[in-house]
Amino acid sequence: MTVILDAAPLVAVADRRDRLRPAIEALLRDEPGDLVIPAPVTAEVDYLLGRRLGRCSRLAFLDDLAAGRFTVAHMDANDHRVVADLERRYEDLDVGLSDLSVVVAARQYGTRRLLTFDERHFRALRSLDGERFTLLPADRQRH
Repeated sequence: MTVILDAAPLVAVADRRDRLRPAIEALLRDEPGDLVIPAPVTAEVDYLLGRRLGRCSRLAFLDDLAAGRFTVAHMDANDHRVVADLERRYEDLDVGLSDLSVVVAARQYGTRRLLTFDERHFRALRSLDGERFTLLPADRQRH
């Protein structure tokens, strides 16, 4: 099954000092489906890797993208319209483009499975068909 990736777990897996790295590595390794990163999230990952770990980590991520390790979900004008509508609907959360692009990508790829540490936003947000998301690794650890 496909899983949509948020930025923080990808940064964690790149950081040898991050305590969650082994769990994220295992989850990514064991995932039988596609690993999908929304295009706005790729920019966020690049930025965060550069700030936290430096240029070499950014380049490693770019190499992973270039090698096709991840599928990048692109957004068109209609997708951006959906993001704008969601931003208005969830104005109290102040979610932003990157996280809302995860919601749009979930619809594009027919999944509700998200790899994210952002439970605050993604427990409140619903899929575009009104269902709750499954948040990994949190929901995996609860079962």
